[in-house]
Amino acid sequence: MALDRWIALTVLLVALVYGYAAFFTMDASLPPFMQRNPVWPSTFPKVLSVLTILVALSILLGLEKSEYNPGEGDVDYRRLGDYKVGQAVFFLALMVLYALTLRSAGFLVSTVVFLVAGSFLLGERRWHLMIPVSLLAAGGIWYLVQEVLGIFLRPLPFFMGV
Repeated sequence: MALDRWIALTVLLVALVYGYAAFFTMDASLPPFMQRNPVWPSTFPKVLSVLTILVALSILLGLEKSEYNPGEGDVDYRRLGDYKVGQAVFFLALMVLYALTLRSAGFLVSTVVFLVAGSFLLGERRWHLMIPVSLLAAGGIWYLVQEVLGIFLRPLPFFMGV
């Protein structure tokens, strides 16, 4: 079985466990006044688990490929050195660093640095494009979360007093 199908099988198993938790365990502790709401806190996890299960099944069953040629385009796990494993590990380390600096550096600073560093790592070299797009994306997401949804998200580093 190809590597993409093994990954899809793993994702399917995780999605089944996540879906079980979303459908059967999350709603048990809801207070009575929330049990009459049309949208519960478990609504998004339920939708996410169903969609993930459908996508993983489509990959497992090979529905996403129009014409399958064995060996062509598959990841050969015996030749992992030929792929950009270092770049992937660096990107994972960058994501962990982003998660660790999110609270102390603030959302805007850490997100802009993550987006610029991530795009640089993936091969983008047009700084005049990377920086404004990162600023716009981080600012837009912060505005939506903070102002539209009303969820507090520290925009700047903790020492700036915001």
